Amino acid sequence: MGGMKTSTLPPLTIADLESMPDDGNRYELIDGEIFVSSAPSFFHQSVLMNIAAAFLDYQHANPIGKILPGVGVIFDDYNGVIPDLVFLTHERRRKIVGAGKLRAAPEIAIEILSPGVSNERRDRHIKRDLYSARGVSEYWIVDSEDRAVETYRRGDGGLEFFGSLKAADAVTSDILPGFRVAAEAFFAD
Repeated sequence: MGGMKTSTLPPLTIADLESMPDDGNRYELIDGEIFVSSAPSFFHQSVLMNIAAAFLDYQHANPIGKILPGVGVIFDDYNGVIPDLVFLTHERRRKIVGAGKLRAAPEIAIEILSPGVSNERRDRHIKRDLYSARGVSEYWIVDSEDRAVETYRRGDGGLEFFGSLKAADAVTSDILPGFRVAAEAFFAD
């Protein structure tokens, strides 16, 4: 059982988040607590582009949805995050896009780990728990340092670990029939 927060400050809301400065940092809100990330690194963005390219290649033959970087996902007044990439089918998009943001879970959320213990804790635990509770179907954690893709898929208990994929291991998806990409392709220079 987790401990309760001891802060006497009221939790922050999405309205507070929207008033943050436009300073190149990424501000996210999870259970009313703010998380700040600095601008991503060159390698982070290179990996992001490789993943997006794999999705775009897939979508040319299978135009079932859209992959997008850095889209805000607002779950409620106390939870708003910006995954590195989201995939949503056209059907899901019609249901959840409002005012330029997603108002519910995309089918796939992808986070590329940034260096640092707090960043890793946020992506591996805090965001995974949030995505699990809010209905994300698949969550991919891309570990550039280890050159691995951890995949989680929705099961009876929420998001459950599916596998850690490296090198020639094929990254697949229940959401994307026929999608098959070697994990190492995401880390190509």
